[in-house]
Amino acid sequence: MTVHFHIRDLPIHGDALLAPMDGYSDWPFRSICRGLGSAMSYTEFVDVQKILSRSKRPLKKFYFEEAERPVAFQLYGDDPDEILEAALKVQELRPDIIDINMGCPARTVARRGAGVGMMKTPLKIAKTFRKLTAALDIPVTGKMRLGWDDCRSYKLIARIVEENGGALIAVHARTKEQRYAGQADWDAIAEVKSLVKIPVIGNGDVRTVADIARMKRYTHCDAVMIGRGAIVNPWIFAGLDRDQVPPDEVQRVVHEHLARNIQFYGDADGRRLFRKHAIQYLMMQSLSRETRKQILRERPAEEFVGLVSAIYAAEKGMAVR
Repeated sequence: MTVHFHIRDLPIHGDALLAPMDGYSDWPFRSICRGLGSAMSYTEFVDVQKILSRSKRPLKKFYFEEAERPVAFQLYGDDPDEILEAALKVQELRPDIIDINMGCPARTVARRGAGVGMMKTPLKIAKTFRKLTAALDIPVTGKMRLGWDDCRSYKLIARIVEENGGALIAVHARTKEQRYAGQADWDAIAEVKSLVKIPVIGNGDVRTVADIARMKRYTHCDAVMIGRGAIVNPWIFAGLDRDQVPPDEVQRVVHEHLARNIQFYGDADGRRLFRKHAIQYLMMQSLSRETRKQILRERPAEEFVGLVSAIYAAEKGMAVR
């Protein structure tokens, strides 16, 4: 397989990967995407304070299987010493990479100085990466935004990450205030790529297979991270736009994803948490109102699978239009 780039000495075979997304990049979905061709797996982000508590719940988010490697555990926090302590603890679970979230725009995260809140405290970021890269046996990477509307610090932060041992920087090309709206600034990704020698991953406004090549060509980034575009179309990692995916393949992945959800969360929670994916897989805007109601209604897993099969038998063309 072609090696597209390295994260320190770790080869990455591919140039498109699933973005870490709270509520979406859990084991069932990211393992589906990895199987379809995502170059590596990032976990959902986890609060370091929860890792350091006695609760075992946050560790569940770090579950992975060997086939997913390389795997990056993503952490967030606002205290370099707590981040280090948590990173040393989860390193025992044998991830390939520890990634620091410096991009989450959620008020509860940013307000405490974590996520994108870190981007207003460059010295804290320097201290965090310096401590982690000195103490950990695996590469340390970071994912950031452009900063805040009044403090677009992305160029400074990228240099700080590199100068303090970071092995890669991923750039979501929007500010904190933009959240997920407006146009991503690909020029900023290109600026970061021109400033640092470590690999740069671009993120933002990639929705088609052609967008992957277009971002790489425009920014010269080493790889492309895909978030919402992959929720709608995980087959983007297999080089297919959504309208190119055969109905039987959609049905196969629906069954497989539901089974993994139930395996991971249990029957009731697995079915409930799968509904948001069912909406995307079945492109429900193309289905009748009554069919949509049937799909979203609470029902046993076997009955849901039977319903999906019946919908495909009767409305194949409409379901994947």
